[in-house]
Amino acid sequence: MRLSRFFLPILKENPREAEIVSHRLMLRAGMIRQQGAGSFSWLPLGKRVLDKVCNIIREEQNRAGAQEILMPTIQSAELWMESGRYDDYGKEMLRITDRHERKMLYGPTNEEMVTDIFRAYVKSYKDLPLNLYHIQWKFRDEVRPRFGVMRSREFLMKDAYSFDLDFEGARAAYNRMFVAYLRTFHRMGLKAIPMRAETGPIGGDLSHEFIILASTGESEVFCHREFLDLPVPGADIDFTDEAEIGGVVSQWTAPYAATDEMHEEAAWKDVPDKDRLSARGIEVGHIFHFGTKYSEPMKASVTGPDGQEHFVSMGSYGIGPSRLAAAIIEASHDENGIIWPEAVAPFDIMLINMKTGDAECDRVCGELYAGLRSAGREVLYDDTDGRAGAKFATADLIGLPWQIIVGPRGVANGEVEIKNRATGERQTLAISAVPGRFGARA
Repeated sequence: MRLSRFFLPILKENPREAEIVSHRLMLRAGMIRQQGAGSFSWLPLGKRVLDKVCNIIREEQNRAGAQEILMPTIQSAELWMESGRYDDYGKEMLRITDRHERKMLYGPTNEEMVTDIFRAYVKSYKDLPLNLYHIQWKFRDEVRPRFGVMRSREFLMKDAYSFDLDFEGARAAYNRMFVAYLRTFHRMGLKAIPMRAETGPIGGDLSHEFIILASTGESEVFCHREFLDLPVPGADIDFTDEAEIGGVVSQWTAPYAATDEMHEEAAWKDVPDKDRLSARGIEVGHIFHFGTKYSEPMKASVTGPDGQEHFVSMGSYGIGPSRLAAAIIEASHDENGIIWPEAVAPFDIMLINMKTGDAECDRVCGELYAGLRSAGREVLYDDTDGRAGAKFATADLIGLPWQIIVGPRGVANGEVEIKNRATGERQTLAISAVPGRFGARA
């Protein structure tokens, strides 16, 4: 994509309304625009990041055996009355009435709707286990939306729901999602630590929040340093092997880890001083098992191998892609702007033409642009006629992993400069060597 044609409304000054780093940088880098309290439009650069995040989530959900569906944003209040949550959920639920005076709501979550889908079609234990997920917009009427997309009223959510015959099956489903989450965040360049958590208004008794460490995190966390070196399962992990999956979960839940809400000082004292890690953290995922909380009142049952009816045991598993995009920035930035991990960067490379209009610079940039794109690399080509300082500032602000800098002096010597955004390391490379240095994307 040529920058001269790309919609990238960069802001030079820090927006006064932005309280945290991610909100400030997302506005300055032209990723989002605020449309109202807790409501944002995702502009082209931000949408590319959001799509990358969703694709990784989707791939790992599919790998773990979950199946994607898509449920409506507007739900019937009758389903929530069946479960008993309509009056209990609170003012965060946006309640509406349609033209026929039917009570509706803008879904803050989807337990009731997915249970209704399940009970309509699944009648036998032979159709279990089942895990259905979707990636859909949600709305919760936060009393004080703040921190940009980190705590907004409208947000994108991946929520998965598992259905099993009994608790043992539900625990196996929980473990599969646990491992899928480890892999999901690892692929995004994040170290996510699972911490025992409360379940909130949705209910449940087995629950973990996945927390990434960031100095600007919203909550204090306490964990064993061992987490920093625990191995994350590879793509060859067998999600059908319950023993293997359970072993990974045991390894990742054995060391101490807790948010400030769940922190136990007595247990913390048992951790050796040298192994204690107290830091700030951001929640990026939450998984929990809640048994028959919804299946029983909504009569979602299957016939078991004993010929009897069994209310299915359920779990719920959430990741907020829109929130996650901001969390990645909180964990990966410097004074100049964003530093995107390669897997979620909106483009792989920023190709910077230092003298647009110079015949040789234009020729070399054109050849590199075409060659890199043919190799499957996503390139943002700065072909504008701006000053060098402004070009470098924009490149650092939007944080693409690599910058290829093409200037008249270098071109005359058959060279370009390569900059690694994360490390700041620069190197001079022969123009002919660039295709080999940035070969086909794995």
